[in-house]
Amino acid sequence: MADRYGQQPQSYRGNSGFGNLGRRNDDYDPYGDGYPSDRYGTSTNPASRPSTASRNAPPPRSAQRGRTGAGDMQIQSNAERQIGNVLDLIKREWPAMVETDCIPVQLALQLLDTSSVGRAHEYRNFQQTHQFLQESLKNIVHDHHQGFNSSIGTFHKIQGSIQSSQKKVRALKESLAASKTALCTTNPELKQLHATSRMYDGVLQTLNELDDLRTVPDQLEARISEKRFLTAVEVLQNALRKLRKPELDNIGALSDLRSYLANQETALMDILVEELHEHLYLKSPYCQERWQNLAKVQGISHETYGDAPGVAPFHGILDTIDWEKSVAEDPQKNPEADTFYYVTLLVEALNRLGRLETAVDMLKQRLPVELFAVVNETINDVDQKHPSSLRGGASGSHGLNIYGHRETRMRADVIHDLLSTLYGKFEAIAEGHRVLHEAIKALIRREGAGNNSVLLGGFKELWNLYQNEIRALLHNYVTTDADVYQFSRTPRPGMGMNGRADSARDNLFKFSEVDAKSAEMASEYEALDSIIRAAVPGLTDSTRRDNKKGSLIIPRSEPITSRKSAGYGSGSSQQNSGTYKSLVEPSVFNMSLLLPPTLIFLQRLKSIVPPGSDLATSTLTSFLDNFLVNVFQPQLDETLGKLSDTVFGEADAFQQDSDWAQVAKRPVYKGTTAFFTVITAFCRMLGTIPHDQALSTLIITQMVRYYDRCFSWYKALVTKTQEGGDKQIREKEKLRASAILATEPSEVRETIQRLWKSENLNDLELLYREVNQLIAWANGRDLDASDIIQDRDMIQSMCLLYTSMKWLSVKIHGLRHITRNETDSSKSSFPTKAEKKRWTLLNDPSKATGGEAPVYLPMTEETVENFDSILVSYDELASTALLTLHLEIRTRILHSLQTALSPLTTAPYLLDQEVNEPDPEILSLNSEMVAYDEILVRCLRLREVQFVRNGLGKLINGFLIKNAPMTAPMNAKGCGRMQLNILVLQQNLKNIEEGVDLVRASNYFEMFERGVDAILEKAREGVASSGSQETGDAGRKSEDAGEEGAETPNSRKSAEIFGDDKDRFSYDELKALVELCYSEQLADPERGVAAAAKRQMADKLLNLSEYMWQS
Repeated sequence: MADRYGQQPQSYRGNSGFGNLGRRNDDYDPYGDGYPSDRYGTSTNPASRPSTASRNAPPPRSAQRGRTGAGDMQIQSNAERQIGNVLDLIKREWPAMVETDCIPVQLALQLLDTSSVGRAHEYRNFQQTHQFLQESLKNIVHDHHQGFNSSIGTFHKIQGSIQSSQKKVRALKESLAASKTALCTTNPELKQLHATSRMYDGVLQTLNELDDLRTVPDQLEARISEKRFLTAVEVLQNALRKLRKPELDNIGALSDLRSYLANQETALMDILVEELHEHLYLKSPYCQERWQNLAKVQGISHETYGDAPGVAPFHGILDTIDWEKSVAEDPQKNPEADTFYYVTLLVEALNRLGRLETAVDMLKQRLPVELFAVVNETINDVDQKHPSSLRGGASGSHGLNIYGHRETRMRADVIHDLLSTLYGKFEAIAEGHRVLHEAIKALIRREGAGNNSVLLGGFKELWNLYQNEIRALLHNYVTTDADVYQFSRTPRPGMGMNGRADSARDNLFKFSEVDAKSAEMASEYEALDSIIRAAVPGLTDSTRRDNKKGSLIIPRSEPITSRKSAGYGSGSSQQNSGTYKSLVEPSVFNMSLLLPPTLIFLQRLKSIVPPGSDLATSTLTSFLDNFLVNVFQPQLDETLGKLSDTVFGEADAFQQDSDWAQVAKRPVYKGTTAFFTVITAFCRMLGTIPHDQALSTLIITQMVRYYDRCFSWYKALVTKTQEGGDKQIREKEKLRASAILATEPSEVRETIQRLWKSENLNDLELLYREVNQLIAWANGRDLDASDIIQDRDMIQSMCLLYTSMKWLSVKIHGLRHITRNETDSSKSSFPTKAEKKRWTLLNDPSKATGGEAPVYLPMTEETVENFDSILVSYDELASTALLTLHLEIRTRILHSLQTALSPLTTAPYLLDQEVNEPDPEILSLNSEMVAYDEILVRCLRLREVQFVRNGLGKLINGFLIKNAPMTAPMNAKGCGRMQLNILVLQQNLKNIEEGVDLVRASNYFEMFERGVDAILEKAREGVASSGSQETGDAGRKSEDAGEEGAETPNSRKSAEIFGDDKDRFSYDELKALVELCYSEQLADPERGVAAAAKRQMADKLLNLSEYMWQS
């Protein structure tokens, strides 16, 4: 056993067992190989073996059982401790033995050397250490003998397996050599067998291909019905590729299959194109949700134009699509559920089919027809939702209606519904074309085909058609003249040679008039659908057959029949004579309803236009510039002119508005309120479109026209209606007296204007100056009935003219707004860059929907000058009307008093008996003044009424006193008649002018009754009380001033002294009264009586002069 186990450690250390598995940097063992004759000399390194052996050898069970709970310490056995002690002893006593460069021979010689330098005396210790080491090793072997035995057995098994493998490899090598020798020999039979085998393989392969081809129609129809078009194209192309093999050319049974697959290739392309149309033009029910959500956004005002809340943003969808990878089918989901994924799938299928360019060309050709169908279908849907009775407006008004709030709201609902739905569909169609564009672009990029403009130019064609459709809508709902927007170069379908409609063609069948929900049409449609599915399987989807029962779709094989007329030709993008049904009456006021949704749509379309395309987003609104200048502005001018003509030409335009209390504080003309309604409507409409001075100028022009019309009406009110007479006189004096004074420059007009502008309407100086000037003016001419406005309605109309002009001036002044935008299309033939930018000013649609927003007329500094001048004209016309009213009552008083005082026109004042009734002229004057005042109170404000009333009593007082000589000759009974007239006038005036009386005139004629001596006594009393000498100057010069009608210091002094003093009179007034006292005697036919009267009158006048001079 000692020999058996004595050699085992050597093999164990010699890399035949587990000894070296755990050793990394073991120190050199001087005993391992240096002493082969020693059994245990190579067993271990005393310094490191215990830990190495314990680490590499399987731990004994006693050690496994003795592990602590923590597992970080191991309880050593006695043998292990013993070997550890031995190693410690060797390191301590024989350190040279553990060195790596230890030389055992040198140590052996030292142990044999008995000299003083030798170590022979330590030889016994060396032997004891060696014996201790041998015993320790034996104990180790005894403890681990089972592991050693199993290792030896395993080693023998491994060695046996290696030897067996060597024998097999040797035998295989011999077999290969023999096979090589056999293959090098020639055998004709083997070659024949090989050829036969290849022939049979070819036959089997052909049979397999025929078997595969037999199943192709079923597979193709199944893939098409499942909408797995990529797989269907792959199946079809694989089948066609197999049929093109030369070995199948002579098989006649495949001719039918070849024909079928060729037809299916064309049919599959048609199916793919139809599916593209289904999703690009929103015919599929899977597209409804997206365009409906987009339609909701079209009518909502946002600060930013975001996407619809109910659908994913389009730019987000584009970012999620991986364009660098070709699309792959997912059999687990419905491909149509995602429209954009389905479009890319169809593009990929068309490309693999090799028909992509043909399909793109077909899409371009059918694009006008499909868009027309979309627009027409949308109009019909909105037409059914909004009955004609609820659309507002009456037909046949040619767009000349100014609609109220309710009618405008109903019209706005119709147009809003139409545009939001249509633009929602347009946006969804544009998104589909953008996805189509991106899919084709990515396909070209992946295949390295360069920039193919034929495949990528469809988006510009789409925009051109959008532009035409939008322009057509704007034409239909803005312009009222059909010739403006319908081309007349070619005769319209259904028209005869004379241009009249052919009634026989009205009964032609139209798909749009078919009742799609009738049982007969439903059964016919089901029969047609079954025939199509039987002839071309997969063309229609059975899952959607139920959805289509209720909607009859126009056959796409004849799309041109869906148009009202064949307006689109091949590749044409212009609508020739096809028109749409107008849901509301065309009117320029619809522009405020049409333009904001259109701008919102164009703004959203900018984010859909492919970057790098030949369509610049900055030019999307350029067609609106052309429409605004060439269509809308002329139509606005024409409509505004017609509306103004309608307002001006109405029979009741200058009649009182029955609803004036709703718009003004005083009655105004009906035409004025109607004209301002027109102006307001146009200003509100202009607030929703880009500013253009040409449009503002149109409105200002109509304001000027209305001023001219009102001024003409004023002239008609104040023009005389006399007939005959000298033409020159008639032309010179064709205006009535009050109008002449109110319009022509004069001192009277200047005084009255100063009185009106003064804060105090009771300014005595101005009132007496006016009285003196009017009396002087009236004394210089003969007023007749033609100088007076006799018709009370004309007086009321004059009052309404004043209030209307003032009201209109104030209202129009509220529209005044100065803008910095100086765009004026009337000054340039072509839109400039600045004009194109103006459309961006309305990107905020809240300006269009703000119904309560302030209305104003935007103008530049240049335009506002004309605006201000017309306001000044309105104010001047109002002022002229008020002055005419002020002077009309006074000229009427002057005319009536002239008539009453003149003995030639009425009864003389030289009477034989007393008169108990006032003169008819005085009674007529009273009734006219009362009626005049009632009209003023009813139509004018209090300040204007007071302006007309104030001074009437002073005028009557002054005229009766100044023109008292007109009554000569007069006696006491004639003076009583005058006093009666004065009393009647005074009683009537008290009901008109506050605080008025005619006491001064009454006192004046009362002195006549008392006699000349009483007059002189009155003069003496007046001189004594005044103590002033200025009265004499006034007495000497007042006559000249009165005759000349000029305002002199004396006349002003006379007015100040005697005008407001009921008992004091001037020298001229007293002189005239003295002469009037002697008028009866002077008129006596006896010469003696007259001569004596003259002498007495001269003496009395001399006395009167002396009294007045003494003052």
